[in-house]
Amino acid sequence: MKRRMTRRLPLLAALLMPLLAPLLLAGCERSLKNMYDQPRDKAYSANPLFADGASSRTPPAGTVPNSRGALAGTSSGRHGQDAVAADARAAAAASQPYPVTAQLLLRGQERYSIYCLPCHSPAGDGDGRVVRRGFPAPPSFHTDRLRQASDRHIFEVIGAGYGVMAPYGDRIRATDRWAIVAFVRALQLSQHAYLSDLPPDVQRGARQALEKTDGGAAP
Repeated sequence: MKRRMTRRLPLLAALLMPLLAPLLLAGCERSLKNMYDQPRDKAYSANPLFADGASSRTPPAGTVPNSRGALAGTSSGRHGQDAVAADARAAAAASQPYPVTAQLLLRGQERYSIYCLPCHSPAGDGDGRVVRRGFPAPPSFHTDRLRQASDRHIFEVIGAGYGVMAPYGDRIRATDRWAIVAFVRALQLSQHAYLSDLPPDVQRGARQALEKTDGGAAP
């Protein structure tokens, strides 16, 4: 019996090897990415290699940053070359590069609610909660100047800042900035649209609602 079991061991090993090989190879992942997970110092940590003991080093005089924000921390091998390329194309666009769909508007509304709403308010009239606590009020999106401003102007202000507004280029990706631009245009349209701009079925419903309320006629 013992001799028979001994003869079966190589056969069992041959059968189990294809099942065990993927598990063994999965453990090699960490050893194959030393360039990605190389030893490094964390920001603000101490480093005895330098006389001042600081890990963060002052850039040489006269140098300028090659990239910043999300792109500065992107690994071309692991963090989506397509997303980086899309951001680069979006940053170079002179006007709205995307079709204005419900999906784009929802994305813009989400980003607007996070980054813009505290100052600009839900309606975009510049009376946000932060302003009510004493922060200088931004201009309303519903002024003639901003309704006539180009899409690119709004995109640039989001990224580079304007007046007391801080730049958000390092926090909001270029693709998301265009989504916010689309949502801002929707806010403007919500308060400056004519009934004739609406689809026929929506026009009929709006006229009926107006007649039931105060009998007014829309332009």
